[in-house]
Amino acid sequence: MAAHHEDLRAREVGGVRFAVVGNPENRRVTLFARAVRAAGLPAPRVVAWADVLRAGGAGFDAGELVRLDSPGENTEVDRLLRGAEDPTRVEGSARWYATLTSALRGLRGGTRLDHPDDLAVLFDKRRCHAVLAGAGVPVPYSPTSGAHAPAVRGWDDVRALMREHRMPRLFVKLAHGSSASGVLAVETAGGGRVRATTSVELAPDGRLFNSLRIHRYTDERRIAAIVDTLAPDGLHLERWLPKASQRGRAADLRVVVVAGKATHAVVRTGSSPLTNLHLGGRRGDLDAARAAVEASGARWADVLGVCEQAAACFPRTLCVGVDLLPATGWRRAAVGEVNAFGDLLPGLTGLPGSGAEGLDTYATQVAAALTRHPSPPHPHENRTGTPHALA
Repeated sequence: MAAHHEDLRAREVGGVRFAVVGNPENRRVTLFARAVRAAGLPAPRVVAWADVLRAGGAGFDAGELVRLDSPGENTEVDRLLRGAEDPTRVEGSARWYATLTSALRGLRGGTRLDHPDDLAVLFDKRRCHAVLAGAGVPVPYSPTSGAHAPAVRGWDDVRALMREHRMPRLFVKLAHGSSASGVLAVETAGGGRVRATTSVELAPDGRLFNSLRIHRYTDERRIAAIVDTLAPDGLHLERWLPKASQRGRAADLRVVVVAGKATHAVVRTGSSPLTNLHLGGRRGDLDAARAAVEASGARWADVLGVCEQAAACFPRTLCVGVDLLPATGWRRAAVGEVNAFGDLLPGLTGLPGSGAEGLDTYATQVAAALTRHPSPPHPHENRTGTPHALA
Protein backbone atom coordinates (compact mmCIF):
# COMPACT_ATOMS: atom_id res chain seq x y z
CA MET A 1 0.00 0.00 0.00
CA ALA A 2 2.78 2.44 0.90
CA ALA A 3 4.60 1.74 -2.36
CA HIS A 4 1.35 2.23 -4.31
CA HIS A 5 0.79 5.56 -2.52
CA GLU A 6 4.31 6.68 -3.47
CA ASP A 7 3.67 5.73 -7.11
CA LEU A 8 0.51 7.88 -7.14
CA ARG A 9 2.39 10.84 -5.66
CA ALA A 10 5.10 10.44 -8.30
CA ARG A 11 2.53 10.47 -11.11
CA GLU A 12 1.19 13.79 -9.80
CA VAL A 13 4.43 15.43 -10.92
CA GLY A 14 4.88 13.39 -14.05
CA GLY A 15 6.15 10.04 -12.79
CA VAL A 16 9.64 11.36 -12.15
CA ARG A 17 11.91 9.62 -9.66
CA PHE A 18 15.24 10.83 -8.32
CA ALA A 19 18.35 8.87 -7.45
CA VAL A 20 21.37 10.29 -5.69
CA VAL A 21 24.93 8.99 -5.47
CA GLY A 22 26.26 10.09 -2.11
CA ASN A 23 27.22 9.04 1.38
CA PRO A 24 23.87 7.97 2.90
CA GLU A 25 24.65 9.34 6.36
CA ASN A 26 25.70 12.75 5.05
CA ARG A 27 23.58 15.84 5.64
CA ARG A 28 23.84 16.72 1.96
CA VAL A 29 21.90 13.59 1.05
CA THR A 30 19.45 14.19 3.88
CA LEU A 31 18.75 17.76 2.79
CA PHE A 32 18.30 16.78 -0.84
CA ALA A 33 15.96 13.91 0.07
CA ARG A 34 13.90 16.30 2.17
CA ALA A 35 13.55 18.65 -0.81
CA VAL A 36 12.48 15.80 -3.08
CA ARG A 37 9.79 14.65 -0.64
CA ALA A 38 8.59 18.24 -0.20
CA ALA A 39 8.02 18.36 -3.98
CA GLY A 40 5.50 15.52 -3.63
CA LEU A 41 7.84 12.80 -4.84
CA PRO A 42 9.00 9.60 -3.18
CA ALA A 43 12.35 9.81 -1.44
CA PRO A 44 15.26 9.42 -3.85
CA ARG A 45 16.99 6.11 -4.21
CA VAL A 46 20.37 6.51 -2.53
CA VAL A 47 23.35 4.76 -4.09
CA ALA A 48 26.35 4.81 -1.75
CA TRP A 49 29.67 6.06 -3.04
CA ALA A 50 31.37 3.17 -1.25
CA ASP A 51 29.34 0.69 -3.32
CA VAL A 52 30.01 2.57 -6.55
CA LEU A 53 33.76 2.65 -5.92
CA ARG A 54 33.97 -1.04 -4.97
CA ALA A 55 31.93 -2.09 -8.01
CA GLY A 56 33.49 0.38 -10.42
CA GLY A 57 30.12 1.91 -11.28
CA ALA A 58 26.35 1.55 -10.90
CA GLY A 59 23.24 1.33 -13.06
CA PHE A 60 20.12 3.51 -13.08
CA ASP A 61 16.64 3.12 -14.48
CA ALA A 62 15.72 5.04 -17.61
CA GLY A 63 13.24 7.22 -15.71
CA GLU A 64 15.57 8.23 -12.88
CA LEU A 65 17.03 11.71 -12.57
CA VAL A 66 20.49 11.04 -11.17
CA ARG A 67 22.22 13.56 -8.91
CA LEU A 68 25.81 13.16 -7.78
CA ASP A 69 26.72 14.50 -4.38
CA SER A 70 30.02 15.00 -2.61
CA PRO A 71 31.99 11.86 -1.66
CA GLY A 72 33.54 13.76 1.25
CA GLU A 73 33.23 13.32 5.02
CA ASN A 74 33.33 9.52 4.93
CA THR A 75 36.51 7.75 6.06
CA GLU A 76 35.95 4.55 4.07
CA VAL A 77 35.10 6.43 0.87
CA ASP A 78 38.17 8.60 1.33
CA ARG A 79 40.31 5.48 1.75
CA LEU A 80 38.89 3.99 -1.46
CA LEU A 81 39.52 7.23 -3.36
CA ARG A 82 42.94 8.25 -2.04
CA GLY A 83 44.32 5.06 -0.53
CA ALA A 84 45.05 6.96 2.70
CA GLU A 85 44.23 5.45 6.07
CA ASP A 86 44.19 8.85 7.79
CA PRO A 87 41.51 11.19 6.34
CA THR A 88 43.35 14.25 7.68
CA ARG A 89 46.32 13.60 5.39
CA VAL A 90 46.71 16.06 2.52
CA GLU A 91 48.51 13.84 0.03
CA GLY A 92 46.74 11.60 -2.48
CA SER A 93 44.60 14.04 -4.46
CA ALA A 94 45.87 12.80 -7.84
CA ARG A 95 44.77 9.27 -7.00
CA TRP A 96 41.46 10.72 -5.70
CA TYR A 97 40.88 12.35 -9.09
CA ALA A 98 41.81 9.27 -11.12
CA THR A 99 39.63 6.97 -9.01
CA LEU A 100 36.64 9.30 -8.99
CA THR A 101 36.66 10.03 -12.73
CA SER A 102 36.98 6.31 -13.43
CA ALA A 103 33.93 5.66 -11.22
CA LEU A 104 31.99 8.39 -13.05
CA ARG A 105 32.61 6.60 -16.33
CA GLY A 106 31.12 3.46 -14.75
CA LEU A 107 27.72 5.04 -14.07
CA ARG A 108 25.13 3.77 -16.54
CA GLY A 109 21.59 4.78 -17.45
CA GLY A 110 19.25 7.37 -16.02
CA THR A 111 19.25 11.08 -16.81
CA ARG A 112 22.29 12.72 -15.32
CA LEU A 113 22.10 16.11 -13.61
CA ASP A 114 25.93 16.27 -13.46
CA HIS A 115 27.82 15.42 -16.64
CA PRO A 116 31.02 13.35 -16.20
CA ASP A 117 32.94 15.44 -18.75
CA ASP A 118 32.03 18.63 -16.88
CA LEU A 119 33.05 17.08 -13.58
CA ALA A 120 36.40 15.95 -14.96
CA VAL A 121 37.15 19.61 -15.75
CA LEU A 122 35.68 21.02 -12.53
CA PHE A 123 37.86 18.69 -10.45
CA ASP A 124 41.04 19.87 -12.19
CA LYS A 125 41.79 23.50 -11.40
CA ARG A 126 44.24 23.81 -14.30
CA ARG A 127 41.70 22.65 -16.87
CA CYS A 128 38.85 24.60 -15.28
CA HIS A 129 40.86 27.83 -15.27
CA ALA A 130 41.71 27.36 -18.96
CA VAL A 131 38.06 26.77 -19.88
CA LEU A 132 36.94 29.86 -17.97
CA ALA A 133 39.67 32.06 -19.43
CA GLY A 134 38.90 30.80 -22.94
CA ALA A 135 35.25 31.81 -22.47
CA GLY A 136 36.19 35.32 -21.40
CA VAL A 137 35.34 34.82 -17.74
CA PRO A 138 37.47 37.13 -15.56
CA VAL A 139 39.94 34.96 -13.62
CA PRO A 140 43.25 35.59 -11.83
CA TYR A 141 46.25 35.17 -14.11
CA SER A 142 47.78 31.69 -14.00
CA PRO A 143 50.97 30.35 -15.63
CA THR A 144 49.80 26.75 -15.06
CA SER A 145 46.44 26.96 -16.84
CA GLY A 146 45.68 24.55 -19.66
CA ALA A 147 47.09 21.38 -21.13
CA HIS A 148 50.32 22.92 -22.42
CA ALA A 149 51.29 24.80 -19.27
CA PRO A 150 54.52 23.81 -17.53
CA ALA A 151 54.35 21.24 -14.78
CA VAL A 152 55.26 22.43 -11.30
CA ARG A 153 57.70 19.88 -9.90
CA GLY A 154 58.41 21.64 -6.62
CA TRP A 155 59.26 24.85 -4.83
CA ASP A 156 62.11 25.73 -7.20
CA ASP A 157 59.62 25.80 -10.07
CA VAL A 158 57.23 27.95 -8.05
CA ARG A 159 60.01 30.43 -7.33
CA ALA A 160 61.02 30.50 -11.01
CA LEU A 161 57.45 31.11 -12.20
CA MET A 162 57.00 33.85 -9.61
CA ARG A 163 60.03 35.65 -11.01
CA GLU A 164 59.20 35.03 -14.67
CA HIS A 165 55.60 36.23 -14.37
CA ARG A 166 56.23 38.94 -11.77
CA MET A 167 53.98 37.41 -9.14
CA PRO A 168 55.34 38.34 -5.70
CA ARG A 169 52.02 37.17 -4.21
CA LEU A 170 50.24 34.06 -5.41
CA PHE A 171 48.16 31.08 -4.41
CA VAL A 172 49.59 27.60 -4.70
CA LYS A 173 46.74 25.08 -5.00
CA LEU A 174 46.44 21.35 -5.39
CA ALA A 175 45.12 20.77 -8.91
CA HIS A 176 42.53 18.35 -7.52
CA GLY A 177 42.04 19.80 -4.05
CA SER A 178 38.89 21.05 -2.32
CA SER A 179 37.88 22.86 0.87
CA ALA A 180 41.24 24.72 0.90
CA SER A 181 43.14 21.45 1.30
CA GLY A 182 46.76 22.02 0.31
CA VAL A 183 46.25 25.72 -0.52
CA LEU A 184 49.10 28.11 0.32
CA ALA A 185 48.82 31.89 0.06
CA VAL A 186 52.44 32.87 -0.62
CA GLU A 187 53.87 36.38 -0.43
CA THR A 188 57.44 37.58 -0.79
CA ALA A 189 59.22 40.74 0.26
CA GLY A 190 62.68 42.31 0.06
CA GLY A 191 65.69 40.52 1.42
CA GLY A 192 64.40 37.12 0.31
CA ARG A 193 61.64 37.06 2.90
CA VAL A 194 58.70 34.76 2.20
CA ARG A 195 55.55 33.83 4.09
CA ALA A 196 52.95 31.15 3.42
CA THR A 197 49.50 31.13 4.99
CA THR A 198 47.81 27.74 4.86
CA SER A 199 45.76 25.13 6.70
CA VAL A 200 48.50 22.56 6.04
CA GLU A 201 50.32 21.33 9.13
CA LEU A 202 53.83 20.02 8.48
CA ALA A 203 54.66 17.14 10.82
CA PRO A 204 58.25 16.57 12.03
CA ASP A 205 58.47 13.46 9.83
CA GLY A 206 57.48 15.45 6.73
CA ARG A 207 53.90 14.24 6.43
CA LEU A 208 51.20 16.83 5.72
CA PHE A 209 47.91 17.11 7.58
CA ASN A 210 44.84 19.29 7.12
CA SER A 211 44.27 21.45 10.16
CA LEU A 212 41.23 23.43 11.29
CA ARG A 213 43.45 26.37 12.14
CA ILE A 214 45.55 28.63 9.98
CA HIS A 215 49.34 28.21 10.00
CA ARG A 216 51.85 30.83 8.90
CA TYR A 217 55.28 29.69 7.81
CA THR A 218 58.19 32.10 7.33
CA ASP A 219 61.02 29.57 7.06
CA GLU A 220 61.48 29.03 3.33
CA ARG A 221 62.87 25.55 3.90
CA ARG A 222 59.61 24.48 5.55
CA ILE A 223 57.54 26.10 2.80
CA ALA A 224 59.67 24.30 0.21
CA ALA A 225 59.17 21.00 2.04
CA ILE A 226 55.39 21.41 1.89
CA VAL A 227 55.33 22.36 -1.78
CA ASP A 228 57.78 19.62 -2.75
CA THR A 229 55.57 17.05 -1.00
CA LEU A 230 52.41 18.33 -2.70
CA ALA A 231 53.90 18.66 -6.19
CA PRO A 232 53.55 14.99 -7.31
CA ASP A 233 49.76 15.37 -6.96
CA GLY A 234 49.77 18.33 -9.37
CA LEU A 235 49.87 22.04 -8.56
CA HIS A 236 48.08 25.09 -9.93
CA LEU A 237 49.34 28.64 -9.42
CA GLU A 238 47.25 31.83 -9.50
CA ARG A 239 48.07 35.49 -9.01
CA TRP A 240 46.86 36.71 -5.60
CA LEU A 241 44.33 39.46 -6.30
CA PRO A 242 43.73 42.05 -3.55
CA LYS A 243 40.18 41.41 -2.34
CA ALA A 244 37.50 43.74 -1.05
CA SER A 245 36.94 43.88 2.67
CA GLN A 246 33.97 44.02 4.98
CA ARG A 247 34.41 45.30 8.53
CA GLY A 248 38.17 44.96 8.20
CA ARG A 249 38.08 41.35 7.03
CA ALA A 250 38.86 39.99 3.56
CA ALA A 251 35.63 39.14 1.75
CA ASP A 252 34.54 36.92 -1.10
CA LEU A 253 31.26 35.34 -2.18
CA ARG A 254 29.95 31.85 -2.80
CA VAL A 255 27.25 32.09 -5.44
CA VAL A 256 25.14 29.06 -6.34
CA VAL A 257 24.02 28.91 -9.97
CA VAL A 258 21.15 26.55 -10.81
CA ALA A 259 20.08 25.93 -14.41
CA GLY A 260 22.08 28.97 -15.51
CA LYS A 261 20.61 31.38 -12.94
CA ALA A 262 22.37 32.77 -9.87
CA THR A 263 19.92 31.78 -7.13
CA HIS A 264 21.74 31.90 -3.78
CA ALA A 265 24.71 33.86 -2.44
CA VAL A 266 26.62 34.21 0.78
CA VAL A 267 29.47 36.52 1.75
CA ARG A 268 32.44 34.87 3.47
CA THR A 269 34.89 36.95 5.46
CA GLY A 270 38.17 36.04 7.11
CA SER A 271 41.11 37.44 8.96
CA SER A 272 43.40 35.48 6.62
CA PRO A 273 43.40 35.03 2.84
CA LEU A 274 41.45 31.77 3.35
CA THR A 275 37.81 32.61 4.07
CA ASN A 276 36.49 29.05 4.24
CA LEU A 277 33.98 28.78 7.07
CA HIS A 278 35.59 25.65 8.54
CA LEU A 279 38.86 27.61 8.88
CA GLY A 280 37.40 30.38 10.99
CA GLY A 281 35.71 32.34 8.24
CA ARG A 282 32.37 33.96 9.00
CA ARG A 283 29.29 34.76 7.01
CA GLY A 284 29.26 38.41 6.08
CA ASP A 285 26.50 40.87 5.22
CA LEU A 286 25.14 40.26 1.72
CA ASP A 287 23.03 43.44 1.71
CA ALA A 288 26.13 45.46 2.61
CA ALA A 289 28.08 43.78 -0.19
CA ARG A 290 25.39 44.63 -2.70
CA ALA A 291 25.29 48.22 -1.47
CA ALA A 292 29.09 48.46 -1.77
CA VAL A 293 28.97 47.16 -5.35
CA GLU A 294 26.32 49.70 -6.33
CA ALA A 295 28.09 52.53 -4.48
CA SER A 296 31.19 51.80 -6.60
CA GLY A 297 29.19 52.45 -9.76
CA ALA A 298 28.88 48.79 -10.71
CA ARG A 299 25.67 46.80 -10.99
CA TRP A 300 24.83 43.87 -8.71
CA ALA A 301 23.25 42.10 -11.68
CA ASP A 302 26.59 42.24 -13.47
CA VAL A 303 28.36 40.72 -10.45
CA LEU A 304 25.92 37.81 -10.49
CA GLY A 305 26.28 37.72 -14.26
CA VAL A 306 29.97 36.86 -13.93
CA CYS A 307 28.96 33.76 -11.96
CA GLU A 308 26.35 32.83 -14.54
CA GLN A 309 28.95 33.27 -17.28
CA ALA A 310 31.24 30.84 -15.42
CA ALA A 311 28.44 28.31 -14.94
CA ALA A 312 27.57 28.52 -18.64
CA CYS A 313 30.90 26.82 -19.35
CA PHE A 314 29.34 23.67 -17.86
CA PRO A 315 25.85 23.60 -19.38
CA ARG A 316 25.29 19.88 -18.82
CA THR A 317 25.61 20.22 -15.05
CA LEU A 318 22.53 21.55 -13.27
CA CYS A 319 24.20 23.28 -10.32
CA VAL A 320 27.61 24.71 -9.49
CA GLY A 321 28.96 26.90 -6.71
CA VAL A 322 31.09 29.82 -7.89
CA ASP A 323 33.71 31.42 -5.65
CA LEU A 324 33.73 35.09 -6.64
CA LEU A 325 36.60 37.39 -5.67
CA PRO A 326 35.49 41.03 -5.47
CA ALA A 327 38.38 43.40 -6.04
CA THR A 328 39.26 46.18 -3.64
CA GLY A 329 36.53 48.79 -3.89
CA TRP A 330 33.90 46.22 -5.00
CA ARG A 331 33.75 47.53 -8.58
CA ARG A 332 35.15 44.45 -10.31
CA ALA A 333 35.25 40.73 -9.55
CA ALA A 334 36.99 37.59 -10.78
CA VAL A 335 36.12 33.93 -10.47
CA GLY A 336 38.43 32.04 -8.15
CA GLU A 337 36.93 28.57 -8.55
CA VAL A 338 33.85 26.72 -9.76
CA ASN A 339 32.75 23.93 -7.45
CA ALA A 340 30.72 20.88 -8.44
CA PHE A 341 29.48 20.44 -4.88
CA GLY A 342 29.23 24.07 -3.80
CA ASP A 343 25.57 24.07 -2.74
CA LEU A 344 25.77 23.23 0.98
CA LEU A 345 24.29 26.43 2.41
CA PRO A 346 21.72 25.13 4.92
CA GLY A 347 18.76 27.40 5.58
CA LEU A 348 19.71 29.97 2.94
CA THR A 349 16.83 30.94 0.67
CA GLY A 350 16.96 32.34 -2.86
CA LEU A 351 17.96 35.82 -3.96
CA PRO A 352 15.22 38.33 -4.75
CA GLY A 353 14.23 38.07 -8.39
CA SER A 354 15.97 34.72 -8.86
CA GLY A 355 12.81 32.64 -8.99
CA ALA A 356 14.08 30.73 -5.94
CA GLU A 357 12.66 33.03 -3.27
CA GLY A 358 11.72 30.98 -0.22
CA LEU A 359 13.57 27.90 -1.50
CA ASP A 360 16.88 26.53 -0.26
CA THR A 361 19.53 25.35 -2.70
CA TYR A 362 18.20 21.79 -2.76
CA ALA A 363 14.54 22.68 -3.31
CA THR A 364 15.69 24.99 -6.09
CA GLN A 365 17.55 22.18 -7.82
CA VAL A 366 14.61 19.81 -7.53
CA ALA A 367 12.32 22.42 -9.11
CA ALA A 368 14.82 23.12 -11.87
CA ALA A 369 15.35 19.42 -12.59
CA LEU A 370 11.60 18.84 -12.90
CA THR A 371 11.35 21.80 -15.26
CA ARG A 372 14.35 20.77 -17.35
CA HIS A 373 13.43 17.06 -17.46
CA PRO A 374 9.64 16.81 -17.31
CA SER A 375 8.15 13.36 -17.69
CA PRO A 376 5.04 13.19 -19.88
CA PRO A 377 1.88 11.98 -18.13
CA HIS A 378 0.60 8.48 -18.72
CA PRO A 379 -1.75 8.49 -21.74
CA HIS A 380 -4.69 7.36 -19.60
CA GLU A 381 -4.30 9.92 -16.82
CA ASN A 382 -4.13 13.67 -16.44
CA ARG A 383 -1.33 15.55 -14.72
CA THR A 384 -2.83 17.11 -11.61
CA GLY A 385 0.04 19.31 -10.50
CA THR A 386 2.68 21.56 -11.98
CA PRO A 387 6.13 21.68 -10.34
CA HIS A 388 7.39 25.03 -9.17
CA ALA A 389 9.65 26.34 -11.91
CA LEU A 390 12.46 28.83 -11.72
CA ALA A 391 11.53 32.15 -13.31
